[in-house]
Amino acid sequence: MHWVHASAFVVLLVSGLCLYLPSLAEIVGRRPLLKSIHVYTAVGWLAALVVIVVVGDRAALRRTAREIDMFDRDDRAWLARRGGAPQGRLNAGQKLNAVVTAVFALLFAVTGFFLWYGERDTRFRFAQTVLIHDWLMYVSFVLFVGHLYLSVVHPTTRHALSGITRGWVHEAWAARHHPKWAATFDVPRPTVDDDR
Repeated sequence: MHWVHASAFVVLLVSGLCLYLPSLAEIVGRRPLLKSIHVYTAVGWLAALVVIVVVGDRAALRRTAREIDMFDRDDRAWLARRGGAPQGRLNAGQKLNAVVTAVFALLFAVTGFFLWYGERDTRFRFAQTVLIHDWLMYVSFVLFVGHLYLSVVHPTTRHALSGITRGWVHEAWAARHHPKWAATFDVPRPTVDDDR
């Protein structure tokens, strides 16, 4: 689900920016093609999410949804930066990011639909639709850059990229950054300087 969402987001962001920014639109010069790419990517993204829910591992999706939905005392402490509150498989920031991403995806889909349909039937042109869609893009772009920084650049968190690309992380890293999760697998405690 992560890669379906991520790849669709990148295509939608690039094609949307080319439609939105006059300088990029002039460089590309094929606005109708970009608009088609943008719309069909959105439709493909929604279809792929439906396929994942219908044919995928629904039990794992339910477990992940429950985990994201549950903010315990440690999560609240982590968000308040009151020290190294132990975290589960997903830390509080990842849970919050998942919630915001889901809400934004829904809002993008709804506003995108009305932008598309409003071109065909002017009764469905709403004054704030473009504004909402644009602001969602601004905020999503900032969150996306932050997400990339934490997953690719930041030294203490970039090892998590191994979990999303290869399906595993080092036991010592998991024990240090996600101790509640690591405890369920009987992982040894990390050494002081082991921050891989």
